Amino acid sequence: MSKIVHSEYTLDPNVVLSVKGLTMKFGGLVAVDNLSFDVKSGEIFGLIGPNGAGKTTVFNCITQFYKATSGEIIYHDNHDRVVKLNEIKVHDVVRHGIVRTFQNVELIWELNILENLLIAGHTLYKSNFFDHLFHTPRYKKEEKVIREKALKVLNDLGLTQYMYFYPMGLPYGVLKLIELARTLMTNPKLIILDEPAAGLNDLETEKLTNTIRKIQKEFNCTIFLVEHDMGLVMKLCDTICAISFGKKLAIGTPAQIKADPVVQEAYLGGE
Repeated sequence: MSKIVHSEYTLDPNVVLSVKGLTMKFGGLVAVDNLSFDVKSGEIFGLIGPNGAGKTTVFNCITQFYKATSGEIIYHDNHDRVVKLNEIKVHDVVRHGIVRTFQNVELIWELNILENLLIAGHTLYKSNFFDHLFHTPRYKKEEKVIREKALKVLNDLGLTQYMYFYPMGLPYGVLKLIELARTLMTNPKLIILDEPAAGLNDLETEKLTNTIRKIQKEFNCTIFLVEHDMGLVMKLCDTICAISFGKKLAIGTPAQIKADPVVQEAYLGGE
């Protein structure tokens, strides 16, 4: 099978994201140290490591919130192009099919759940300021399409009953699911989840796990997550990369990572 080529960038066709020699320095502190890994298209990929290992920094470099000190981040985007994310502006990353959630719930509390999803879908609009100002037929058509998409996403994730509720007062587990629903409004190819199970009880974590799997399979998304709940990581992920002090310790299947003595010592606590 031939490789996908765009401009000077080359990527294996079964890889959606390739991180090569990623290094991020803050003054004299090396937060990420020559880190390399590939995320395959359609898989659930987990990044694990102790607190301070550099996991969130890796996410920030991929989404261009931080510009890496060195290294390349090559991505096969939702327009079937291979791009170097280092060259993309942070506000344009979502247009290439990458969307991210954060450790804390980041909903707009003054809007109901349906309105939160509609706001998230604004990147899909092709109508301009004039269309929005005067509610032209093009704007009304797009608005109808986005609303129908939001209703379908809520239905698919079992959240229809909450569409007219406001976030304040809803169970934390429901809010986490709503955040996942909101990511789907941008037609993502790669969803980056920063500790999605943080603050959830066992039942909520189980529901979150099932929802992530549903998104992977039914929405044809690749999932890249950082998570401290090792039970969830081992149960959910196809591939896991373990890091410590910004360096890669090991990469492999959950069984391989669980059995790796270096990972056990650095993260899982040894025997």
